[in-house]
Amino acid sequence: MNARSWLAVVLLVGTLMPGLSIAGEPKAAAEARKKGEQLLSAGDFAGAIAAYTEATRLDPKDSKAYCDRAVVYAHTGNLDKALADFAKAIEINPKLAMAYCNRSKVFLEQGNYDRAIADCTEAIRLDPNSAFAYYSRGMAYGRKGNFDKEIEDYSEAIRLDPNNATTHFDRAVTYANTDRLDEALADLAEAIRLNPKYADAYRSRGLVYGNKGDLDKAIADFTEAIGLNPDDSAAYCKRGYAYSNKGEYDKAIADCTEAIRLNPKYAPAYWSRGTCYQVKGDAGKAIADYTEYIRLDPKNATVYASRGAAYGSLGDFDNAIADFDDAIRLDPKDAEVYQNRGVAYEKKGDKAKAEEDFAQAKKLGYKPQ
Repeated sequence: MNARSWLAVVLLVGTLMPGLSIAGEPKAAAEARKKGEQLLSAGDFAGAIAAYTEATRLDPKDSKAYCDRAVVYAHTGNLDKALADFAKAIEINPKLAMAYCNRSKVFLEQGNYDRAIADCTEAIRLDPNSAFAYYSRGMAYGRKGNFDKEIEDYSEAIRLDPNNATTHFDRAVTYANTDRLDEALADLAEAIRLNPKYADAYRSRGLVYGNKGDLDKAIADFTEAIGLNPDDSAAYCKRGYAYSNKGEYDKAIADCTEAIRLNPKYAPAYWSRGTCYQVKGDAGKAIADYTEYIRLDPKNATVYASRGAAYGSLGDFDNAIADFDDAIRLDPKDAEVYQNRGVAYEKKGDKAKAEEDFAQAKKLGYKPQ
């Protein structure tokens, strides 16, 4: 799910927050707004906008109509109109917590994390029991790189709404990214308990098991994720990577090939498959896969280094050196690449450049295996 689709889902949830009816609203405006909600639920965004617009015409003080129309604008990518409607909703009703909370998602989408945090904080002040507001603020803290506060807010959201599988999942991702793997596993297990068909949770748990070295459990989870979502190219690729770490290279190649079939632009699958081909001694196929990866993502130093090693195994030292040059340009601190380039120069008979690279590798901490 891309960022904007995710944003839309959260915004739509926000429109369903309870306790937000507006006392004394004109009946016709309320009916128009209700029609907008129905059209929104049915995916008729143009119709929903028209209905909410009619609600604001019938009652220019209907803050929720403005707020709901803003949600639709945000979903359809019209962020400026969304912000204008949220601002109008807040002007009419400064105590409308959902307007602040949903507006924070637009700021988040725009990369304005401080304003997103400020809006969520105001929503929490107005409605201290809003799990959605804590969750949203946690997302903003995470984007800023403040993972402790991100986890703190997710934890409060979970305390207020312990049955929300998504919050458990997102906290697990943050735990995993901060090397708190056991806590990540606990949250992912809870997310799966709450939603046994949560394919992303199985895939993420597979990654955590893989990082812990439990490859069999990782493969089992990737397999479950694939069963729930057979079009998940990442799950095939990650399972392939787990198979390769077990030395089951043919299975790994098959999984990576399926990942590429599902998504020919999924660069990691080419890298994983290329490493398997290289281990199996098929440098030509490895080079072809590394080349495709580089075409899709030309800024990964490790793939240049891998392709350089493959060229070197074929005795093509000129291309090997060219790839090692690119790898060093992208990552000047990789001692092993200097060592490998030194070997390539040595094979070409250029002892001076070889010794220079060997010295730099040693300076960076290279130790012979």
